[in-house]
Amino acid sequence: MRLLFLGDVVGRSGRSAVTRLLPGLRQAWALDCVIINGENAAGGFGLTEAICDDLLGAGADVVTLGNHSFDQREALVFIERQPRLLRPVNFPPGTPGRGVTMVETTTGARVLVANVMGRLYMDALDDPFAAMERVVGECPLGLGADAIVVDVHAEATSEKQAMGHFLDGRVSIVVGTHTHVPTADARIMPGGTAYQSDAGMCGDYQSILGMQHEEAVRRFVEKTPGARLEPATGEGTITGLAVETDDRTGLAVKVSAVSIGPNLAENRPAFWE
Repeated sequence: MRLLFLGDVVGRSGRSAVTRLLPGLRQAWALDCVIINGENAAGGFGLTEAICDDLLGAGADVVTLGNHSFDQREALVFIERQPRLLRPVNFPPGTPGRGVTMVETTTGARVLVANVMGRLYMDALDDPFAAMERVVGECPLGLGADAIVVDVHAEATSEKQAMGHFLDGRVSIVVGTHTHVPTADARIMPGGTAYQSDAGMCGDYQSILGMQHEEAVRRFVEKTPGARLEPATGEGTITGLAVETDDRTGLAVKVSAVSIGPNLAENRPAFWE
């Protein structure tokens, strides 16, 4: 199975890059399933229903979120009627929405997607490891699903790597989001799980984490209140992780970081080109 995960979409630049590039990539790479983190797509903070529909219309099968899940208050409502939109599974019981969903590919394969949030330097949600133990226990790879993709929305690379080892051999992909900087550690772990500490972002890389740099720099220099951070508006780049799995086991057999657009070195999966 051919799976593509794209990192956090930031503002209009990120949305434009996704809607411009993803339809062609989906066809050229014969992708079976695409997952996108969209938690910064609405002006850098949260997601609206219209933007969610745009990402799904561009070719995403699932959109994941994170600590900005409900920055746009309308998300509290529309997440309930959109089964392909996920907030972290370890939010407290009673939180609107869901943290896990199953999608079926055009070939009939079942892909389970889970979104979980870390706790180090983040909001103190429920235990992410216990939450993921329940997820894989209820739907084991190869029995309940043909592939399992886990978006770990977390600040600390140590916590993301710990989740990778915790789930190694039990899921197809563990990929980190949140820090908006693509890491150079895309690999297949010893048990067969594809891993990357952070998929990066889809947005303008001539920025600070996708936001206009002037106000961000001023805050570091002056340490006083100022203007609201606004997304950078230059041409966007998409980054993420491309994975091919074994149809028999659901584990990864090929993996590559992806980067397409200005300001970063281009990287496409040679095994699909």
